[in-house]
Amino acid sequence: MSSHTPRRIVSLQPSATAILHELGRLERVVACTRYCLDVCPEAASGRIIVADSWTAKAAEILSAKPDLVIAAVPYQEQAVSEILRSGIRFLGLAPHSLADIAGDIMTIAGVTGSAESGERLVEAMQAEIERMRRATSGLECRTVFCEEWGKPLIASQPWVAELIAAAGGRTVCQPGRQVEPEAIRAADPDVLIAAWCGAGDRVPLEKLVRSRGWIEMTAVREHRVYCIPDEWLNTPAPTLLHGLHALAAAIHPEHFPAPPKLRRLTGAFPGLSDQPAAL
Repeated sequence: MSSHTPRRIVSLQPSATAILHELGRLERVVACTRYCLDVCPEAASGRIIVADSWTAKAAEILSAKPDLVIAAVPYQEQAVSEILRSGIRFLGLAPHSLADIAGDIMTIAGVTGSAESGERLVEAMQAEIERMRRATSGLECRTVFCEEWGKPLIASQPWVAELIAAAGGRTVCQPGRQVEPEAIRAADPDVLIAAWCGAGDRVPLEKLVRSRGWIEMTAVREHRVYCIPDEWLNTPAPTLLHGLHALAAAIHPEHFPAPPKLRRLTGAFPGLSDQPAAL
């Protein structure tokens, strides 16, 4: 191992922790956030739990004696400045697309001396996405609205739109931007999906539909309102493949099996209820 290869990593971003795990470098993570444990439960044992990128405190991070800190925007600028002044390397991630995510994987792989593993990981992800694209190529292209936050209403990131396209759908608004509920009602997509940051799979679908006046929308009438776990779509890491399969099941339930954590709003108003999509 090169003397320049980091051996003590503080990860302030779940995606970085998940990537390091897939690369077989999790043992180098000496501290991570509690959100990292949601996507990588293996990180729970023997590690210091620190604040995330936005609320990070330099003293807390430096106490772990890292030789590399990995974060993602938005991050706490004052903490980053103190880390840099201490001479510790800092890697800031800001992905927007699947290509950016592949680049981040290769960057983390390179800095940890895992370039070959990084290449294999990226190739495997790309192959699975392409396999799904071929599997949905002959199916009806359904319109989809996927949100990453509910108030204000914010559409999911561009990489989610790319996954939706691979899963046989088409997004109805600009990814990553705030949008008004009325605009979505007017677009009347075939499928509604909620994947709120930090909410896991606990988005209140019935309340969401009622409060926005979406009861008469096509997706509600056709029982195509879903909750996909936050970590499957909002974590720019190999965990996105779980999200890809969940999206395919939501967009084309007649062709793809629903994973256990995919939740669907079922029933007719006023008695709608949240149930696992497989029911």
